[in-house]
Amino acid sequence: MARTRIPLIAGNWKMNGLKADALALAQAVAAGVRQGGWKDREVLVCPPATLVMAVAEAVRGSGLLVGGEDCHAKANGAHTGDISAEMLKDAGASHVIVGHSERRSDHGETDAIVRAKAEGAWRAGLLPIVCIGETLAEREAGKTLAVLEAQLKGSVPAGSTAATLVVAYEPVWAIGTGKTPTTPEVAAAHAHIRKVLGELMADAAGVRLLYGGSVKGSNAAELLAVADVDGALVGGAALKADEFLAIAKAA
Repeated sequence: MARTRIPLIAGNWKMNGLKADALALAQAVAAGVRQGGWKDREVLVCPPATLVMAVAEAVRGSGLLVGGEDCHAKANGAHTGDISAEMLKDAGASHVIVGHSERRSDHGETDAIVRAKAEGAWRAGLLPIVCIGETLAEREAGKTLAVLEAQLKGSVPAGSTAATLVVAYEPVWAIGTGKTPTTPEVAAAHAHIRKVLGELMADAAGVRLLYGGSVKGSNAAELLAVADVDGALVGGAALKADEFLAIAKAA
C-alpha cells in the first residue's frame, strides 16, 4: 500500500439502531479510536440518518468520523422522505456512501443517479464513497471486470481527484453471506479498478479503494494486506464495537 493512501475503515450500519443502543455502540467505537491514537488510519461510522446528529455529537473530539448512508442529489426541494448532503453535513457528517448495492437493487439506482449523488456530496463538502460490485450471476458469467468498469465510468463524476473520491468494491454476492472472494480475486478486481480510474483522472494512484463484503476481524488482516486495498467498508461486523475495532486495528 502506498504511504500516501491513508487506510479508511468505514462501518455501514444500514437500517439498524435505535438511539440508546446506537449511542452505546458509537461511544464504544470512539473509545477504541481514542485509545488507539491512530494517526495512520481513519475510522468512520455511517449510522441511519435519524442517528447521524446524535452520534456526531456523542463522538465529537474522539477522532471517530461520522457519515451518512445515502443522500439525494439535490440540495433541497419537494423530495419527501429524502435527505440532502447538506442536511447530513449540518448534522455533523463528513462522508456519505452512495451507490451501495442495496440502494441500486432496492431503489433502482442507476450509475447516473449515483454520479449525481456523488456530485451532491461535493457540493455540500462531503467526501463520497462510491460503491460498485458485481452480482453472483455476473461473476459466474465472467463479467466481473466489465461490470466494474462500466459502473466506474458511469458512477464516478468528472473532475474527481484522490482528495474528493473514495471507491468501495463490494461483490454483491459477498454482502452479508459470509462468503468472500479469494485474495487473488480481490487483488485482480482492485487492480482493474485502479487501471480504469487511471483513464478517468490524473491522480488515480492516490484514490483509496475499499473492499467490502463479509469483512470481519478474522479475515481483515488478510484482505487489507492485498495490493490496492486501502481499507474496508464493513456491514454486519460494524454493529459490534469489538469486531469493528479489530478490523480497524488490522489496518
